[in-house]
Amino acid sequence: MRFTLTSIAALLAATPAFAAGDVFFSLSNTDFIVLLAFLLFIAVLFYFNVPSLLAGMLDKRADGIKSELEEARKLREDAQTLLASYERKQKDVQEQADRIVATAKEEAAGAAEKARDDLRKSVDRRMAAAEEQIGSAEAAAIKEVRDQAAAIAIAAARDVLAKQMTAAEGNKLIDAGIAEVDAKLH
Repeated sequence: MRFTLTSIAALLAATPAFAAGDVFFSLSNTDFIVLLAFLLFIAVLFYFNVPSLLAGMLDKRADGIKSELEEARKLREDAQTLLASYERKQKDVQEQADRIVATAKEEAAGAAEKARDDLRKSVDRRMAAAEEQIGSAEAAAIKEVRDQAAAIAIAAARDVLAKQMTAAEGNKLIDAGIAEVDAKLH
């Protein structure tokens, strides 16, 4: 405080009013009145402790800024922690999605292989059924041909026998057939 008052006094001593040679310390000199008003203003400021109040307000503002900076730093750290957490979760989810895709591909390949096996079995069953139907149709055709051949042979034999046989021989054959049937039935 002493240094400030001495500095002000030294500044006042070097004013142009002193250099002019007029009486400076007179109430009719406006420069002197202004100087007195200024010094009174400075004294009032120091009397009411305005510089310390200003310093206190500036310190309070500095403390507020420090606390805001600290809070901002904490928020930044929290945000970085949260970001890292989300990045880990995203990595985990991506790995899980990759595993799901791999499993789905394996299941699809297995299902395709099973479908191929089922199709192969179905084709084999149908081929076997078709071969069985062909065999059955072949057997039916052979039976029909045999039946036709037997019918034709019987008709041919009847015609040959009818032409070569006489009535007496026919009666003998009929009696022999009846006797043979009678023997087989009893």
